[in-house]
Amino acid sequence: MSINILWHKTSVLTEERSLQKKHKPVVLWYTGLSGAGKSTIANAVDRILYERGCHTYILDGDNIRHGLNRDLGFDEISRTENIRRISEIAKLFVDAGLIVSIALISPFILDREQARKLIGDNFIEIFVDAPLAECEKRDPKKLYKKAREREIANFTGISSPYEKPINPDIHITTSTKTIHECANKIINYLLDKNILTKVV
Repeated sequence: MSINILWHKTSVLTEERSLQKKHKPVVLWYTGLSGAGKSTIANAVDRILYERGCHTYILDGDNIRHGLNRDLGFDEISRTENIRRISEIAKLFVDAGLIVSIALISPFILDREQARKLIGDNFIEIFVDAPLAECEKRDPKKLYKKAREREIANFTGISSPYEKPINPDIHITTSTKTIHECANKIINYLLDKNILTKVV
């Protein structure tokens, strides 16, 4: 980065935006295997937050690869860059006062740690946990079938590893809990941490 590029401070502070929106800005980082339910849970939580009047946005890994990250592959270097870019976007959204949901496999611990380091205390890691066998059984995009037939290289869980979070902020198991139960667990966490204002 050029030393001649300076960061311009804004006249409206993040804290002021938080007061205006009546909730704290955070990143809800959903990580897990393909088919574990990341996007499904993220959308269920987003609907609840929207109905509470919160300002939110979802950054879905597949959707981002249609535009901003369409130049990236699925090798380890590309995955790391994919997460770095999305983290930078999320940081801007947090500065704007939003609750940002990120549904992304993000298979490597180091990459998730870098995202947390960049975003700071506003980062909430949510491990969407489902056994590989269950994810393969669901296989909504038929990707596991293609990976097993070697039509897809570097596929997480099959030909590329997934490193489970050691100590996630929230751990949900979609193989034993309903979408409603998983979403409510996340909402209750946000209430307990005073990220959301309790409705009287």
